[in-house]
Amino acid sequence: MYSEIEKEAVNALKMALEKLRYPVPSEIKMEEPPNPQMGDLASTISFSLAKELKKSPMEITSSLLQALEVPDLFKSVESKGPYINFFVDYKKFSPLLLDALGEDYGRLPPVNEKIILEHTSANPNGPLHIGHIRNAIIGDSLKRVLLKAGFEVETQYYVNDMGRQIAMVVWGLINFGFDLSKYSENDKKDHQIGKLYFKVNEALKENPDLKEEIDNLIRRYENGGEDDLNLAFERAVENCLEGMEITLNQLNVHHDTFVWEGKFVRDGSVSQVVEKLKESGYTRENEVLYLDLEEFGLEKELVLARSDGTSLYSTRDLAYHQEKSEESDRVVDVLGSDHKLAIDQIKIAMNLLDGKTPEVIFYEFITLPEGSMSTRRGVFISVDDLMEEATNRALVEIEKRRSDLDEKEIHRIARQIGIGAIRYYIARLSPEKHIVFKWDEALSFERGCASIQYAHARSCKLLEKSGKFKDKTLKLDISAMEADWDMEEVEVELIRTLSRFPKRVHESASALRVHNLAQYAQDLASAFNKFYKALPVIDSPQENPRLLLVDRSRITLRNCLDLLGIAAPESM
Repeated sequence: MYSEIEKEAVNALKMALEKLRYPVPSEIKMEEPPNPQMGDLASTISFSLAKELKKSPMEITSSLLQALEVPDLFKSVESKGPYINFFVDYKKFSPLLLDALGEDYGRLPPVNEKIILEHTSANPNGPLHIGHIRNAIIGDSLKRVLLKAGFEVETQYYVNDMGRQIAMVVWGLINFGFDLSKYSENDKKDHQIGKLYFKVNEALKENPDLKEEIDNLIRRYENGGEDDLNLAFERAVENCLEGMEITLNQLNVHHDTFVWEGKFVRDGSVSQVVEKLKESGYTRENEVLYLDLEEFGLEKELVLARSDGTSLYSTRDLAYHQEKSEESDRVVDVLGSDHKLAIDQIKIAMNLLDGKTPEVIFYEFITLPEGSMSTRRGVFISVDDLMEEATNRALVEIEKRRSDLDEKEIHRIARQIGIGAIRYYIARLSPEKHIVFKWDEALSFERGCASIQYAHARSCKLLEKSGKFKDKTLKLDISAMEADWDMEEVEVELIRTLSRFPKRVHESASALRVHNLAQYAQDLASAFNKFYKALPVIDSPQENPRLLLVDRSRITLRNCLDLLGIAAPESM
């Protein structure tokens, strides 16, 4: 519905421009004023026409206001300086919004584009830790948003099975006799592999000559001729992925496809990429084959093969991007900010390969207050530990508040709140901002995600109490709304906020960012809580419209939380 009032405002401006015989721009953008006293929509068109018309913006605004017919859904159109500000008639607009706002609210029309979105892709050499979690949460939330915005989306996890770290794990399995069959809920296979990886690093410190043995394993695996060795690598990776996938699923993160790096060597894709780059005329050889990027403004060359002829991560990554390019309309990667140079190199190479260049969301890293994390040094908080701590803290809070719930229900709600707290804490900041992970901030129940979930639970409780809410369907018709609904300011503010949800979905999908939706969820919860505390609903003279307002708030809160991968509890 917000898009409808935008269209009405734009059409009114176009008609006024035509009436005055002023030029009509191909696109007229509307802005949201910083506060409601300045209206619901504002146009800066007078500024953009000033030079062409050789008039001051104020003169143009004055002429436009005289020629403009106020659209039906607006109460008035006024000038605030040279700005043209539109004020919505909420008495007319509110019933239309509440009537149109259904269970799938926020879904945009289908877009005929397929996006392959790669995210997480952590090396399978140990459990996921909070250094990985930002990638996973940004990627999964973005998938949800893009699907809501009408795109076809496939999420992929790029599995590094050929790197040195995996060879170190395999070397450890061979030499230290680790038995990965000792799987238990309390000692997942990814954690076992993490311990093994740490042990191999310690062995390398004591005896650097072991590096040659590990390099030899890489060469032999890439050659692909030893079935037992291939099986050892595959089992090591699969065992670690099994544990990591359990963690991701508990975090509400799901991938459509796992793509193994090694296949691009085995099926000849890497060789084809290297040959095509040779044909471009930009490759050089000086002990190793490399792509000279100086002509493209990069001093750092892209090495395409080791001196012993084995492939590098960079060439395998190019083959992977070439496959993604051929199978989609757009390629989107979520990567740490330390990959910026590598992506600049890949974009140049992909242009030479006539492929699609990736759109990349770079994020800054999460650190602990005491310093950075390292799997190699064994200094990290695993995501499993993080989720357990979050759930336990939520458990304590719920037990304080809800002695009426049984133990199973308390644990279920605690899990929803704990996972929600983690996801929201990560999603709420733009990826360009560095995060220092602090337990008290992430798991605060006075602000953040728990307050948003509580607003949803409040709406459910109120609807249940009304007796008009059964099987999640409100048994009220829009025609039951009183014609004399004199809306209070808190109701107007809630309607205004509800109307903007589809636009926030569109903005998020267009910018490939999710933090604006996290902020929107907080704004909506705040608007709902103000309404809830200020006005009676059940047995009030305005019970019907207010119950509809509660129900539509419930739907929008739930749908927004779902885009962030967060559960919307009906009780807290």
